[in-house]
Amino acid sequence: MDQTDRRILTALQANGRMKIADLAETVGLSATPCARRVANLEDRGIISGYSARVDQAEVGLPVTIFVAVELERQSTEALQAFEAAVRRFDQVMECYLMTGSRDILLRVVAKDLTDFDRFLEERLMRVSGIRNTRSSFTLRTMIKRTQLPLA
Repeated sequence: MDQTDRRILTALQANGRMKIADLAETVGLSATPCARRVANLEDRGIISGYSARVDQAEVGLPVTIFVAVELERQSTEALQAFEAAVRRFDQVMECYLMTGSRDILLRVVAKDLTDFDRFLEERLMRVSGIRNTRSSFTLRTMIKRTQLPLA
């Protein structure tokens, strides 16, 4: 990946709906080579997809909760079973395998505290193999970036 590819990625991170002609002009290429580079970045999995950024509060999901999960066992099978279970939960926006005393960190969205309580009781706590959970509610988002620093 060269500097031109990095410029393409930077531009597309800022505006994924940018037309190839505009992108080509932005990065200093003609349209055909630019389109080829974008296709190559997609084929290689460097560009993994395109999506719209949606304001979660505006769609009725203003609460963000980070849930640290400690599993009873850390075997490959236990991790795979946990991952398969939480993949089915739409409220789980991100799930990370962690180092330290907590095995898993989830980012969960909810309408309100009652909605989150329902998620915990009816969904998450029914996943087998969980030893302990600890939830932290965000008060406000101070920094939220969607663009990787590619320069």
